[in-house]
Amino acid sequence: QVQLVESGGGLVQPGGSLRLSCATSGRSISSFYVMGWYRQAPGKERELVATITSGGVTVYADSVKGRFTISRDNAENTVYLQMYSLKPEDTAVYYCKSQTFLGKHGWGQGTQVTVSS
Repeated sequence: QVQLVESGGGLVQPGGSLRLSCATSGRSISSFYVMGWYRQAPGKERELVATITSGGVTVYADSVKGRFTISRDNAENTVYLQMYSLKPEDTAVYYCKSQTFLGKHGWGQGTQVTVSS
């Protein structure tokens, strides 16, 4: 059974940076068609932050372009989200998502990111 475990969240001041990690177990991330990061703020719907395909193609939400970078390390079975210039509106629970070539989805349990002075 595939498990996704996020880590790296925390409290950071505006303008600061964090790096989130999503470690997979039970299956190599190279076998997934796409891996992604999503976030959900209180009272809001879950939204896409960034995705990366097995071929390395990336997609970003407009709100994070130029500030966030998604990457994957197949050897470590880990997907990363490097976040710079964090803003209070980036505060949310961040979730890792996997999608197989057959379209099956999996989610991690989430990690809290709070941007506040």
